[in-house]
Amino acid sequence: MKLFAERILLSSGWHTEQTLTIEDGVITSIDSGYINDAEKVGVVIPGMVNCHSHAFQRAFAGFSEQGSEGKDSFWTWRSIMYKFIDQLTVKDAQIIATQLYIEMLKMGYTRVAEFHYLHHEINGDNHTELAEMAKAIFKASQQSGIGLTLLPVLYRFSGFGPLPANDGQKRFINSVEQFNQLVSDCFTLSSEYENTNVGIAPHSLRAVDKPSLEQAVKHVRSLDNKAPVHIHIAEQQKEVDDCLAHYGQRPVEWLLNNAQLDEQWCLIHATHINEQERQGIVASKAIAGICPTTEANLGDGIFPTTEFLAEKGTIAIGSDSHISVNPVEELRWLEYAQRLIKQQRAILASENEASVGRNLWQQAALGGAQSTNSNTGELAIGKQADLLVLDTKKVALFAHDDQHLLDSMIFASQQNMVNDVMVNGHWVIKAGAHSLEKKAEQAFSLLLASLSA
Repeated sequence: MKLFAERILLSSGWHTEQTLTIEDGVITSIDSGYINDAEKVGVVIPGMVNCHSHAFQRAFAGFSEQGSEGKDSFWTWRSIMYKFIDQLTVKDAQIIATQLYIEMLKMGYTRVAEFHYLHHEINGDNHTELAEMAKAIFKASQQSGIGLTLLPVLYRFSGFGPLPANDGQKRFINSVEQFNQLVSDCFTLSSEYENTNVGIAPHSLRAVDKPSLEQAVKHVRSLDNKAPVHIHIAEQQKEVDDCLAHYGQRPVEWLLNNAQLDEQWCLIHATHINEQERQGIVASKAIAGICPTTEANLGDGIFPTTEFLAEKGTIAIGSDSHISVNPVEELRWLEYAQRLIKQQRAILASENEASVGRNLWQQAALGGAQSTNSNTGELAIGKQADLLVLDTKKVALFAHDDQHLLDSMIFASQQNMVNDVMVNGHWVIKAGAHSLEKKAEQAFSLLLASLSA
């Protein structure tokens, strides 16, 4: 197929009147001017990668905002969440993920890294098929059309020590041997589903010990030596304090000293880090996966984005708990949090790019592609055709020359400017709509009516 864009943000910058030729989901040529039979569109930008998702939590959003005399925290939120998941079946998980992934696509996410830890039956027993829950996620990705990087989660303990898992975690727990079998099964499943791949997610340093971490990484790298490895790290100050008490080191410090971090590792949150840890992440080439709306909702804290980017660190963004499913809002709050701390404006521009919006969109898309080991993140020859077509009528209501367009989209508009979405060379959103959205919304609504927190 051929696509003629009036304006397009390529890897080399903004260009006008370009025709993309797309074969088997990949951009094979980019030519100036209109080529016969090309489909005409307006403004085109790369799709965004969502580096961190717990799909089932979309159904939980809104259930945990009841105050309790100022005593609420991440840890009280987690207790409510554990009670909530005791109700979810495999079918429920697929319904929720399908609805969520359609929402993601409509807002401009074209690929998602699913940090998947809901593995077992409601009572904690294994499913007859170990990867049955994972299969529900694969099916949801195929129904919606979003690209998927599935990250089965290794979860063994409830805390440093190691402490035995509690009842609320019974659906997460695997031995290392069983987990590695699950990962192998997911690789087999991935071969059956288009535009998917598999990595792993050791949940956190409180949920795995060093031998478990090493064995899990060794196994997945034997299947794919570039498999993504994601881990929650230093999200809460209590986690840092507990890690110091147990290991005598801070979480990121311990990880840098005990794991061979590389560009396939993505450190989710890394909120509470010191200067040495920050510089260590940059030196290792690992990605910082930042989830501003969830981190704000849970009261986590603020990642040192200004310093990290100044040191040439790589970032990606995620919607995590899905209190918001909107890459624009993630990037807006990434910048605004820094403004509030620094009491300055337009902080996350760069030496080479004065536009905060363009700088953040391009850096987050490329970092997200790296975090998922996917051929995405930018529009260039040889890259997967994951792209967004913006609504020209909405764009026209704001400063929309090349230099200001993404600034306006992120900071000035409260409307969704995404009109059409292409993933892997296939249109999945046209005129703001998905072919399955009404059916998915109805199923999701009925499910919500049956659940309680």
